[in-house]
Amino acid sequence: MGDDLGDEWWKHTGSSDVSDEGEEEKPDEEDKPKKKVSEEQTSKKRKSQAVKSGKAKKKKECFVAQEKEDAVKDEASEKPKRRRKKKTITDVLAASEPKPGCAADVQTLFLQHYSGTHSVIEREELQLPDSCFLPCNDLTHTLSSYLKEICPKWAKIQKSHTVKKSVVILIVCSSALRTIDLIKQLTTFKGEAKVLKLFAKHIKVEEHVKLLEKGVMHIGVGTPGRIKALLEKDGLTLQALRYLVLDWNWRDQKLRRMVDIPELKGDMMKLLEMGIIKGCRDGTVKLGLF
Repeated sequence: MGDDLGDEWWKHTGSSDVSDEGEEEKPDEEDKPKKKVSEEQTSKKRKSQAVKSGKAKKKKECFVAQEKEDAVKDEASEKPKRRRKKKTITDVLAASEPKPGCAADVQTLFLQHYSGTHSVIEREELQLPDSCFLPCNDLTHTLSSYLKEICPKWAKIQKSHTVKKSVVILIVCSSALRTIDLIKQLTTFKGEAKVLKLFAKHIKVEEHVKLLEKGVMHIGVGTPGRIKALLEKDGLTLQALRYLVLDWNWRDQKLRRMVDIPELKGDMMKLLEMGIIKGCRDGTVKLGLF
């Protein structure tokens, strides 16, 4: 058998073995780069997944933070803003003790009211002389007792009064209800004198004019707006007026005096300008603060 194969049989055998071995080793060499590629791909995938998960995590964190921020904003918008409560005149007056009015208060009112609209000379012409002021109510009087003090000869004065469309005593107050209340307080003072209510509620100006023309009235009690309207229409004159009494100290439910209410204060100042200030300066009219 060795002879058949020849002398070089071993060469064939070796070559076959070598070739076989070479063939067996080749797959290993080819597999190595494939493994390297797969490992690189895997690592890349892992990196990309890690990056994606990191981005997703950041997005989630941002989303949660935004939700919290929106929730805080919503809560803040729902809560009403606190505003500082402005002090009203009621608060100021409630914290202070009531003081009776005096002549100096009226003079101060004149200066403040006319400071922006009148010159110095005009203000001097509107200034009230101290001699025109009657004793002021010290918060112990009723209206009747106060009028008895400032007008002790009332019985004689009322008998001598015969002028129509004019009154001897004019009492200026803030409202219709206050007018009625003050008229009730006049019971012990008025005697046989006739008292006229002067306010706008349910009573027309024309009706007041007719009442003043019809007979002699001694005392008029009412609001500055209606009294001013009657003077403008010549339904009421100041011919017989001797005493003007301002209901200065009385306060309403909000603790406001007549001069604390802008509309009433404006009407009162206009009323005083319509001949009353002139009467005070001439000495024919006396001014009292009740």
